[in-house]
Amino acid sequence: MTAIQICALISIATAAGILYWIGYRGGLADGRAEGYEKGHTEGYDHGFEQAYTECDQTIALAKRRREQVVQLLRRQPQDRLTLLSIAETLKLAAVTFKAVNSETHAVQALALREKALSMAGAMDLFEQGDAA
Repeated sequence: MTAIQICALISIATAAGILYWIGYRGGLADGRAEGYEKGHTEGYDHGFEQAYTECDQTIALAKRRREQVVQLLRRQPQDRLTLLSIAETLKLAAVTFKAVNSETHAVQALALREKALSMAGAMDLFEQGDAA
């Protein structure tokens, strides 16, 4: 091989290496950009869907709380007194059931009494919060 052919071979090999390196770097940069955009889009979509479902749950919870407040506002003060009266009557019924050896009925009466007292207590807490 002559000196010109050796120089041409070296220059062709160098040019091919530079061309390959430029193509490799360009492809790597394009791949990174595409991957970043795809990851960003998927992350955004996932976050949006998650926020949307949590928003629906929050709205449903707010509606339930609103309905509870409306129900409490519809009740009159005598409703609380009625519940307390029912609780005392249920206590008397439980004592009577215990006296006639009917434990299951006594337990049911006491459970209903506790429920009535808790309902009256919830109304009492609402009235205290309203007064403050």
